[in-house]
Amino acid sequence: MEVRTLGQLDAVDGLIIPGGESTTIARLLIAFDLLEPLRTRIKAGLPVWGTCAGAILLAKRVPNLDRPPIGVLDVTIERNAFGRQIDSFEIDLNVTGVEGPPMHAVFIRAPVITKPGRNVEVLASLDDGRIVACREGHLLATSFHPELTGDGRMHEMFVTMVREATARAKAVPPRG
Repeated sequence: MEVRTLGQLDAVDGLIIPGGESTTIARLLIAFDLLEPLRTRIKAGLPVWGTCAGAILLAKRVPNLDRPPIGVLDVTIERNAFGRQIDSFEIDLNVTGVEGPPMHAVFIRAPVITKPGRNVEVLASLDDGRIVACREGHLLATSFHPELTGDGRMHEMFVTMVREATARAKAVPPRG
């Protein structure tokens, strides 16, 4: 389901923040009073996957973003690291945790994770070492767009993360 309101946010067990324009998404989170509630839900364990612009918004450190990011993933990320729209490209990547052949990855004005924190697991890097996918607990970030390829393995990974988080939440006895 789409999440555009606080009620919709409260109704989901996991969230994908898609690609697009990170500045616009950041502005909309503020305009619709979703930034702080989203931050709170993520800190409480809501699994979130950010693709491209979504990855930028999850990052704690984003030089040159004119609005605050959600700031929950312990990485520094560089926006538009590969250049302009015309510099977009596709490549096959080996992704840790994804079984089978390399995953076809589509990069469109993509960011690069330049400094992962010590608890961040790097899942994929380009041949030159630039990091393009990572995970920190219940947070997943990809610089590329798996939704454009028809390969659902990254989506399966995220669904597994959501199921595990939901099972953990049900196993914890209620307070009171």
